[in-house]
Amino acid sequence: MRPWNGQWDEDDFLRARRAVLAAWPTGADVDLGEAVAFQKTLPPHQRESVVLAQAKAEGRVLKQPRAGVAVLEEHVRLMLALQDEGGADILPTTVDSYTRNLKYADAERALAESRREGRSLLNGLPVVNYGPRACRQIVAAVDRPLCIRTAAPDVRLTTEVLLAAGCSGQTHGPLADMGYSKDTPVAELIACWQYVNRLCAYYTAHGAPIVREHYVPSSSVTLPSMQHALTIFDALLALEQGVRHVNVGYGQYGALLQDVAALLVLPDLMQEYATRLGFGAVQITCSLHQWMGAFPEDEAKAFGVICLGSAAAALGGANMIHTKTPHEAWGIPTAEANVQGLKATGQTLRLLRNQRLPVDADLELEMEMIRRETRTIVERTLELGDGQLWQGITRAFEAGVLDMPFSPSRFNAGKVLPARDRQGAGRYLDCGNVPFDAEVREYHRAKIAERAAAEGRSISYDLVIDDVYALSEATS
Repeated sequence: MRPWNGQWDEDDFLRARRAVLAAWPTGADVDLGEAVAFQKTLPPHQRESVVLAQAKAEGRVLKQPRAGVAVLEEHVRLMLALQDEGGADILPTTVDSYTRNLKYADAERALAESRREGRSLLNGLPVVNYGPRACRQIVAAVDRPLCIRTAAPDVRLTTEVLLAAGCSGQTHGPLADMGYSKDTPVAELIACWQYVNRLCAYYTAHGAPIVREHYVPSSSVTLPSMQHALTIFDALLALEQGVRHVNVGYGQYGALLQDVAALLVLPDLMQEYATRLGFGAVQITCSLHQWMGAFPEDEAKAFGVICLGSAAAALGGANMIHTKTPHEAWGIPTAEANVQGLKATGQTLRLLRNQRLPVDADLELEMEMIRRETRTIVERTLELGDGQLWQGITRAFEAGVLDMPFSPSRFNAGKVLPARDRQGAGRYLDCGNVPFDAEVREYHRAKIAERAAAEGRSISYDLVIDDVYALSEATS
């Protein structure tokens, strides 16, 4: 499967849907015209584009957890707990791993076994097996917008089912899947997600806007400028297909000043490139994802990580935060743990509402370095594409201009290495083939050298390993 240049012709796209919908019997239940009409019946408070726009205008940070279980009735109860007890503003439907890997028959068997044993044997809801009409029970039961949470090389049928069911947001994109797939070429990932983006754009063009949420690092220690470049390209691919509502995400790194700086510059950079590439009026919002790395096993310490991320979101002016739980180190969190994470996040956000860090010299320098580095990566990728986004991205991965630390993909160079400086901020220990100039490279080298000297150790790969576990193994 190969990508196409520019926006996919509507007639060609509609013809391509036939094969996707034929992959499992419930695909026959997706009627695009009826699905759009159903979406348009949703009240404003169940539309993600509306509640995000309101939050941005009012300076609020919306809370969205991650959650999903196998049995639909239990999933509905979980969503109600997150809404009513946890105060979630946007509700997720996390899709199980079998469905993400197109193993619908395996999902069917696991679903039946989950019902027999009275507990979820899947790490999410097998939405394709249920189909759109059954999944509408979720929309009918709750009072919040629903967002599709799934990341895999091919989520086309999953997206068809859940948009038809009434979800008004869709997470991730092709570059996120560099962290989930070893053998899928970059161009093939882009092609599958061009379908998803074109589908979301079809709903939008027919009066039912869909928000595309983008968050792409394959590891918790992908540096801010690389995160931003990848996220911007993921969003630009969506805009190219006609999407008009994008939420660009940033993953908490754990250094408050740097996290705030990253959040402050990301939406402006996104707007800069959306305007430059001629995508017209678009709604751009920004979110923070709480720490995506290893969590402390101790619940009290886990709450510290959660609240630190919440503080960064508040002080950095994010419009949404994706929450974690104090049970992240133990496996799939319970509903109670999800509620606890939401409450801790909500309390921190309330305490810090309307507060901002002063833009002093340190914060301004951090912002300027992130801007400078991000623009360097984006500009070189655009040059490599010679007017075609997908070609530029593919060639940039081949050249190592785009490079995610610790990605399992064999199409990722894997030469960039991150390390923290003395204040815990992320720096490039090895820039790989990223085309930074000598001044930027020296800035990062000096920052890491300062830490090494303070700790009485050499600059080595040991720094990288230590920093992967920096938040999970922090001691008092």
